[in-house]
Amino acid sequence: MTETDKDKILPLHDLVKTIEDLRHHGKVVVQSHGVFDLIHPGIINHLRLAKKQGDILVVTVIRDRDVRRGPGRPIFPDILRASNVASLEMVDYVCTVDDEIPFESVRVLNPDILAKGQAYKERDRRVHEKIFEEEKEFYLGKSRVHETGGFSFSSSQIINNFLDIYPEETRDFLRDFSRRFSFGDIVESLNRLRKLKILLIGDGIIDEYHYCSAMGKSAKSHLVVSKYLTHEVFYGGAFAIANHIAGICDTVHIATLLGTNDSREHGIAGNLKGNVTPRFFFRKDGPTIVKKRYVDQYLNQKIFEVNYLNDDYIRDECEQEVINYIEAAAGEFDLVLVSDFGHGFITGRIIDAIQAHSVRYAVNTQTNAANSGYNMITKYKNPFFVCLDEPEMRLAAQDRYGNIEDIARTIKREINAQNLIVTLGKKGSIGIGAGDSINRTPIFSSKVVDTIGAGDAFFAFTAPSFARELPLDMVSFIGNAVGALAVQIVGNKKSVEKYELLEFMNTILK
Repeated sequence: MTETDKDKILPLHDLVKTIEDLRHHGKVVVQSHGVFDLIHPGIINHLRLAKKQGDILVVTVIRDRDVRRGPGRPIFPDILRASNVASLEMVDYVCTVDDEIPFESVRVLNPDILAKGQAYKERDRRVHEKIFEEEKEFYLGKSRVHETGGFSFSSSQIINNFLDIYPEETRDFLRDFSRRFSFGDIVESLNRLRKLKILLIGDGIIDEYHYCSAMGKSAKSHLVVSKYLTHEVFYGGAFAIANHIAGICDTVHIATLLGTNDSREHGIAGNLKGNVTPRFFFRKDGPTIVKKRYVDQYLNQKIFEVNYLNDDYIRDECEQEVINYIEAAAGEFDLVLVSDFGHGFITGRIIDAIQAHSVRYAVNTQTNAANSGYNMITKYKNPFFVCLDEPEMRLAAQDRYGNIEDIARTIKREINAQNLIVTLGKKGSIGIGAGDSINRTPIFSSKVVDTIGAGDAFFAFTAPSFARELPLDMVSFIGNAVGALAVQIVGNKKSVEKYELLEFMNTILK
C-alpha cells in the first residue's frame, strides 16, 4: 500500500470531522458500507457508479468481530480489507467500523447518499426490507439510498462455490434444504414468532470473565502464578435467554431468583432488553449466582472457575411465592420456558405448578459442575419441547455408550415429550417430532470463540419456533444457525439478533 493509500484510512472520529468540513464546503458525500472481503468486478463497478453520485466517496469496512455472514468469514482481516479498498482510485476515504448495531456508521457519518450495490440490492429486498422495514430511519437516518446498477457478482456465492468452506455432506444438506424451503419461507416463519407471549422461569447467572497473563511457576507450590489484567461482566443463564427471545418475540417475562445481599438487581434489570419484564424472587440464605471464570488472555483459555452460589433448594416461603406467581400468571402465556441449571430455584413443587398451569412448556435441564448427575430431564413430564446436549441426554438415560438416536427416543417416550432436540457438538443435532423419525442437521460453525451460552441461544430460538408449529427440519436449521453465531461471541456479551441470523442463513443458502 502506498503512502497516499494509507492517508485515505482514517479513524471514525477523524472521518466525522472530515465529512463535516467537506459538507461545509458544499461537497456531496457518498458512503458505501460492507465487508469488502473479495474485491471482484461487481464491487469495482459498484464503487465506480457510487462515486458518480457525489463528490466524495467514503467506504466503511465492517470489523472482523462483527462479520457474521457465514463460515470462514471474513477471509481477510479488516486491516487488509481496508487497505485493498483504499488502493482503488475512486475511493477517497476508508474507515473500519463496528457493526454490532447494523449501519451504525451510516447514522454517525450521516452521508448525503448511501450507495448499495446489486449484491446488496438483492439482499436488501430479501433481508433488510424484511428486518428493518419498521426501523429503517433509525438505522439509515436521513441519508438518501441509491442502488447502483450494472453487472454484479456475489462475494458469498464466490466463497461458497469455490472455497469449500463446508464439507460435502453439509453442502449437500444445504442444497437439499434450499429446495424445500426458500429464504422467504424462513423469514416469514420467524416473523410469525413476534406475537407470542413468552414466560421464562429459570436460574439467572452473572458470568464474570477475569483476564490474566501467566507470570511463571510459584517457587513454593506447584502452580502457575497469573497477573490480573482486566475483567468483563456478562448476564447469562435465564438473563441471556430472555434477551435472545426478546429479539424475536414482542412480549417476554422472566421469573428468576436473586440473593438478598448484593442482589445486583439494578445491573440485571438494566441489562435486560426493553420488552423483557422481570419478576425477581429473593432468597435470604444465598447470593445472586455469580460464576467467575479466570481466562488466560493470550491463549483465550479458561484457567479455572469459582462459583458463588447456594444450590440448596429455596425455603418454603420463597417457594410458595413462586408457586403463587405461576398459578396466577402462567396461563396467560403462549409458552412457558424452563431453564433449569439445578442451582436450587426449580423445586419439585414448582415443577408441578409449571406442568399444571402452563398452556404448554419447554424445558432445558443443564448439567454443570455443581449438579452433575443430579439435574435430570426425567424430573419433568409431558413437556411440549425438550432441548438437551448429548452428555445431558446420556446421563438421563444412564447410558454412556449406546446409540444416541435410540437413547433420545427412549427419553422422549419416558417423559412423554412432543418434540425433542439433542445437540451433538461438532456432529450437529438430531431432532424427533410427533413421530419417531430422526432429523439430522449438521453444524454450520467454522470459528469457535467461546461455547458458553451457545446452548441457551439454541433453546431460546427453537422453543418459540416449535410453539408456532414450524416443521422440525426448519426449527433444527434455525437452531444450528443460531449456534454457529453464538459460538463466535465471548460468553453472553451480546445476544444473537434476528437481523444477523437472517444474514447468516441467507449467505449459507446461496
